[in-house]
Amino acid sequence: MTPLPEAFGKPHRRGCPRSLSILVALLQADLYRYAGRIDAKSFWRHFLFTPGYKYTVLMRSCGYLKTWRFLAFGLYPLSKWLLLRCRYKYGIAIPEYTVIGPGLFINRFGGIYVGGDCILGANVNLTHGILLGQVNRGKRAGLPVVGDRAFIGAGAKVIGYVRLGNDCAIGANAVVTKDVPDNGVVGGIPAKLISTAGSDGYINRLVPQELMERCAGAFPGLSSGR
Repeated sequence: MTPLPEAFGKPHRRGCPRSLSILVALLQADLYRYAGRIDAKSFWRHFLFTPGYKYTVLMRSCGYLKTWRFLAFGLYPLSKWLLLRCRYKYGIAIPEYTVIGPGLFINRFGGIYVGGDCILGANVNLTHGILLGQVNRGKRAGLPVVGDRAFIGAGAKVIGYVRLGNDCAIGANAVVTKDVPDNGVVGGIPAKLISTAGSDGYINRLVPQELMERCAGAFPGLSSGR
């Protein structure tokens, strides 16, 4: 699912949930990362008081409405307005069409930017002050592809068509311009491999397998990007 250079920066629908059942399953998977359970009380608690989860709900819902005919008869523009309002309030900029697997966890908020052509796997942790940005030329032209259970530390910058392996950890304020292997831990400017201890201990409350199976097929070809 590597985007073509001419498609960079243009809205698409690759990351938009195509059915209500998939949308609900994704939001439940995201909620589990915050609460460790799935119920109405946990949903409203985190939707009302946790900026990261509130943004995720609006983002995925907006993406779902984007797939409706006639833009959901006005509901999509309304949801887009709510998403933009939340973006400016909390400093989280992730387009509704970004391909993001189940179990997204946004720790804190502020200064979070993820390009719309990025691809994020399952059970990914994003922290404040991060950038997953675009390179426009050279062999790294494109945007990052992030594996499952990746942890991206505060202030980290991942730039260009860089592949972050499964279970990797990106250190605070690191600038990553090269691929990171599975279980790799990198840090520094430019980032260098420090160890292979991975993200173990930093990725908590993994989405249960049953719920992962309900999310299966949400984004065809997600694994092929890895």
